[in-house]
Amino acid sequence: MDDDTQRPLLPTAKKALDRLKFEVAEDLGFDDDIDQKGWANMTTRQVGKIGGTMVKRLIQRGQEALSKEE
Repeated sequence: MDDDTQRPLLPTAKKALDRLKFEVAEDLGFDDDIDQKGWANMTTRQVGKIGGTMVKRLIQRGQEALSKEE
């Protein structure tokens, strides 16, 4: 699915988001599943866990960046 809801707000961030997605998948132990099955065949639970963890990390990074501005 490559509609507007799947595009990053900042197109220049796409590579960084892809790196984060793979980093999170590896941290969660899904890298072997991705290598064997591909992203399209991941379960909804696995993809949801990856996405949820990505959001948590992005929020954490945003909070860290904001705290450095003070």
